[in-house]
Amino acid sequence: MFPLGGANALESRQRHAHPRIRPRRPLITTPIKPASWTYAEEFVAEDDILAAARARAEEVGVTPIGSGGGAALRFLASVLDARAVVEIGTGTGVSGLWLLRGMRSDGVLTTVDIEAEHQRLAKETFNDADIPANRARTIAGAGLDVLPRLTDGHYDLVFCDGDKREYGAYLAEALRLLRPGGVVAFDNALWHDRVADPAQRDEETVAIRDLGRTIADNEALVPVLLPVGDGLLVAKKVWTPEA
Repeated sequence: MFPLGGANALESRQRHAHPRIRPRRPLITTPIKPASWTYAEEFVAEDDILAAARARAEEVGVTPIGSGGGAALRFLASVLDARAVVEIGTGTGVSGLWLLRGMRSDGVLTTVDIEAEHQRLAKETFNDADIPANRARTIAGAGLDVLPRLTDGHYDLVFCDGDKREYGAYLAEALRLLRPGGVVAFDNALWHDRVADPAQRDEETVAIRDLGRTIADNEALVPVLLPVGDGLLVAKKVWTPEA
């Protein structure tokens, strides 16, 4: 004997209770075209000061973050209303200037680089942009020597663009330095298309690939991998009552 509504009603309820599971399909079926990628990368134009900083970088053999990645850093610093930022890898000031332009007007960038000459060139960039000297604190030294001396939980944003083999160690330091709700960002997260290719097993590629897995598996982080420039891996430190 069938319940109220008869056999047809019963079959209908069963179909709705156990919907057929369909295989997941990729959200994007075709890669973005080079023209669209270039359009997005150059959407926020760089001025003459950044162009000059890039020229200095080329002279000394430094590869700074791309314009799309720089715009993303400025956006992050602005959204966070960042007052205190750490940068590992000063270069000639390209990424530092993007960060400073997004931070609060009283914000301070602490930027670390093993090459004192690079930091001298970065200061020229900041001076050209009329950044007050007290807003950029340059520290010459290796990232893993300097970071342990910085204050726990004091920083809104940590940007890493130093030795790729040390990215995992930078992450550990960044999580200590960030306030709850703060953000860590890593440049070169795609590493010249090598990270996505499992056949590539060089030390730097493996380190970046392992970093991605570590961040993706960490429940205390909210991650996103942005396909700007050479890849920008970003993660927010989740607030917890213990933090």
